[in-house]
Amino acid sequence: MNEPFVPGIGAVFSADIAVPEHEREVRFYSQVLSTGEDPLWREEDLMNNLGLPIIGLGPRTEEYDQLPLQWMPHIQVADVATSTQRALDLGGSVLLHTKDDDGRSQWAVLLDPNGAAFGIIPVVPAEAIPPGDAATLPDAEAPVGRIVWLDLTVSDASATRDFYLQVVEWPAQEVEMEEERARYADYNMLGEAGNPAAGICHARGVNVGLPPVWMIYLPVGDLAESLRRVEEEGGKVVKESQGKDGEYVYAAVQDPVGAYLALIPG
Repeated sequence: MNEPFVPGIGAVFSADIAVPEHEREVRFYSQVLSTGEDPLWREEDLMNNLGLPIIGLGPRTEEYDQLPLQWMPHIQVADVATSTQRALDLGGSVLLHTKDDDGRSQWAVLLDPNGAAFGIIPVVPAEAIPPGDAATLPDAEAPVGRIVWLDLTVSDASATRDFYLQVVEWPAQEVEMEEERARYADYNMLGEAGNPAAGICHARGVNVGLPPVWMIYLPVGDLAESLRRVEEEGGKVVKESQGKDGEYVYAAVQDPVGAYLALIPG
């Protein structure tokens, strides 16, 4: 079974967003994510097919009014206070910073120098990860709803790579790219175990036209049907890619209030 939650420095734990028109947004995501004969997401509460809260869609109350309309991944770091200070030193900013009664940092929401929002949390102990309802998914190899990938497209990927190297402690691995015979490198950012955790890409080639926000990749059971529902429910397909067989393999979409995310086949 694909593990929805991975504990460790640099691992993405979950993601959330605070939105206006909350009821409309809930309908949009419940329709778009619940496609296929065996949906990977539950229509009634947006939890995954194991009943785990991978993504959170909350109303835009006064408390969260300063947050941008972006899906914000929650990335695990060794020390929230240290990472927050490093972000400030490197030209980022702090939107929220929650501390306990003793002044110890618990979590924070930051903006990088490009304006991309992300959350940082302490490494989650393995014993604190919620168990799924195994009875609903007896096949250990069956896909589950989770955040499959995360990437960020910016004008200066090298500078952004260095920012996250310091703030999240993501080492970088070059990914060779080519555009009109010109070669350049995008980056895979590596988690604690050395596995790719996220991508940081130049706004060129296949990534032209993508916004400088963290794009969460969510799998769906029937991508073609999900894209049909995106437009039916008031969203927009921004970019799409099809394989040689004509099947959709990726799409960047915008929800009705303007937030971006990516959909891929489950």
